[in-house]
Amino acid sequence: MNLVILKKGREKNLLQRHPWIFSGAIERVAGDPNSGETVTVCSFDRKPLAQAAWSPQSQIAARVWSFDPSTVIDAGFFRTKLQNAIAARCHLTDKEFLCGAGDSPAKCWQTRASAPPSNAKHFNSNALRLVAAESDGLPGLIIDRYADWLVCQFLSAGSEHWKETITGILQELFPGLSIYERSDVSVREKEGLPSRCGVLAGTEPPERVEISENGMRLLVDIKGGHKTGYYLDQRDSRAAVRNWASGRDVLNCFSYTGGFGVAALLGGATHVTQMDSSGPALEIAKQNAELNGLDPTASEYIDGDVFKELRSFRDSRRDFDLIILDPPKFIESRSQLEGGARGYKDINLLAFKLLRPGGLLFTFSCSGLMEMPLFQKIVSDAALDAGRSAQILAVLNQSPDHPVALNFPEGAYLKGLLCRAE
Repeated sequence: MNLVILKKGREKNLLQRHPWIFSGAIERVAGDPNSGETVTVCSFDRKPLAQAAWSPQSQIAARVWSFDPSTVIDAGFFRTKLQNAIAARCHLTDKEFLCGAGDSPAKCWQTRASAPPSNAKHFNSNALRLVAAESDGLPGLIIDRYADWLVCQFLSAGSEHWKETITGILQELFPGLSIYERSDVSVREKEGLPSRCGVLAGTEPPERVEISENGMRLLVDIKGGHKTGYYLDQRDSRAAVRNWASGRDVLNCFSYTGGFGVAALLGGATHVTQMDSSGPALEIAKQNAELNGLDPTASEYIDGDVFKELRSFRDSRRDFDLIILDPPKFIESRSQLEGGARGYKDINLLAFKLLRPGGLLFTFSCSGLMEMPLFQKIVSDAALDAGRSAQILAVLNQSPDHPVALNFPEGAYLKGLLCRAE
């Protein structure tokens, strides 16, 4: 048995069920575990506390699979965890979409509740997150479904170690679906893992996979797009933009493939300017507008640096009724927090200067290290420096297929504000 023995007094976070064990908290390792193998985590006096995956090259040296040290980490463990994650999402969309292909998730759901809550939100989408890593008790594992494809990211040594087992279970639970790997994320380097992409089961996905979302038709690049292909976590915020867009001239910054812009036009926006530094992403944005039968004259596409383009708009006194700021992650580590905060301040300051009186700003941060109180202060300071008074109309979060475990607040990475400028 491989043991990880903590330093004296360093078991506090583990007793509070936080799944990360940092290398600095470890007194010593008894045994010689390989990367990804299961270790029993013990207190200084050798009391077993948890079962975890060993990651010797990472500052997060172990990630907890189970806080019950008697748990056996095997195929049965992962089958139960995957079934539970899927079952927990059955109230978000059609049961047949999640469980119709295989009986096990459906049975699991039936043991948890006889029916979904009557006031549950229905996604009306054939794309959603099935597994959200630590928040579903499966550290380092992301699984998204896009129509007939499952897209997986194995981001930790533990999830990589169990990849073949997990893939096999997914084939049992979703027979007939193809499984594609998108483990091309920089965090794998910290785990000592190479970047990997490719088919794990089934067939190669096409260049574009069509999904539906609340009446929208959208094309997703599974093989080369951001994250696993699309920003599923912004589903609710796209719906909010659609609800507020009627009669407004809209600027969608960092537009990627144009989901917010399409939602705005379907909600009655008079014009949408899609802005991104990726020409290929903007081409998909154009295709998404065409796919939804939208008037091509109602959209404008700008391929350029958003910061520079916003300054150009400011200098030319161009203004808008509604602006969306959904930038990429500005902060990867605590050493980047100050610089990232300046970036958020800059784009929000420019946005407030471009808003017409009564204009709306949807502003977001997907940087996990950017906590909501700090983000709100940055947006407030930006409005003040722009000489504008503003109100918060809504606080925005990631969609509920991206849950946040109470013992893992780091899972609340996406935060947003809907503000009205006077």
